[in-house]
Amino acid sequence: MSYIVFLALLLLITLLGCYWIIESNRRKAIEAEKKRFHQRVKEINNDFKIKLIEFSEAKLIRPKNVARLNQITSNYFVVQAHNEENLTHLEFISELFISTIIMEANKAQSPHEHDKLADRLQYFMAQLPYNGIEYNKAFYQEVLPSLIEVIKYAPPINQHDDPAQSQSPSMPDELNHEKQISELTKA
Repeated sequence: MSYIVFLALLLLITLLGCYWIIESNRRKAIEAEKKRFHQRVKEINNDFKIKLIEFSEAKLIRPKNVARLNQITSNYFVVQAHNEENLTHLEFISELFISTIIMEANKAQSPHEHDKLADRLQYFMAQLPYNGIEYNKAFYQEVLPSLIEVIKYAPPINQHDDPAQSQSPSMPDELNHEKQISELTKA
C-alpha cells in the first residue's frame, strides 16, 4: 500500500512539474509575442516619423506640423485593441499615406504644383482630430482613407476638349466637386 501512495505522490509531483514547465513556456511565448507586436508598432511609428521628417526637409510639410501628422500612427492604439488585424491596418494606412505623398510629390513638376500639394497637405492636417480619443476605428476605417484621397491631385477638367463630355448630365456634378476641392485646398 505504501508503494501505491509513493507512486501516486511521485506521479503528482511529476505532473505538477510538467504543468509548471508548460505554463512557464506559455507565458514566455505570450511575452515574446507581445514584444514582437510592440516592436512592429515601434518600427511603423519610427518609419512614419522618418518619412514625415523627409517630407519636411523637402518642404512639403512645415516642420511644426510633423508632430501633428505623427499622431496618425502614434494614436492608432489609443481606443483600439492590440491585435494583428489592427496592426495590419495600421501598416496599410501608414503606407497609403506615405505612398500617396510620394506619388503626388513625383507628379509635381513646377514650384506652383509643389505649393498646391503643400496646400492640400495643409487642408489634410486641418481635418485631423485634435484629441487622441477621436482617433478611433471609424476614423481609421472611413474618414482617413477619404482624407488621403484629398491629397491626390485631380487635374482640372477642360470643357472645350470634348463636346460630348460637356453635354453629359454628370459633368456639372464633376465640376461642382472639382470646384469644392479647389476651394477646400485654398482654405
